Amino acid sequence: QVQLVESGGGLVQAGGSLRLTCATSTNIFSIATMGWYRQAPGKQRELLASINSGGSTNYAESVKGRFTVSRDIAKNMVYLQMDSLKPEDTAVYYCNAKGWGPTLAFYDDWGQGTQVTVSS
Repeated sequence: QVQLVESGGGLVQAGGSLRLTCATSTNIFSIATMGWYRQAPGKQRELLASINSGGSTNYAESVKGRFTVSRDIAKNMVYLQMDSLKPEDTAVYYCNAKGWGPTLAFYDDWGQGTQVTVSS
């Protein structure tokens, strides 16, 4: 099991930026895929961006060009840089880790979430 702790959420005006951080309890190289998700009230949790162990990234169309996922291998941290924020980006943002442990058991672990509120 991978422990994940998100930070960096808060209140920002439309057009502003925030950087979310996800601290992991294990070597990022051992995690197959790290993802950033969000869930707004009354909506399903949606995948925003992901980065795999090789460093390849993918983005949802809704955030492509505005959000950037990156990682610091030495610090075992993954980031989500969010620019040009819109009120509709308001949600709880979650970090996720998927992969296989030492016994090849699959894991799918979540952080506690961090609130992002974008005011108009």
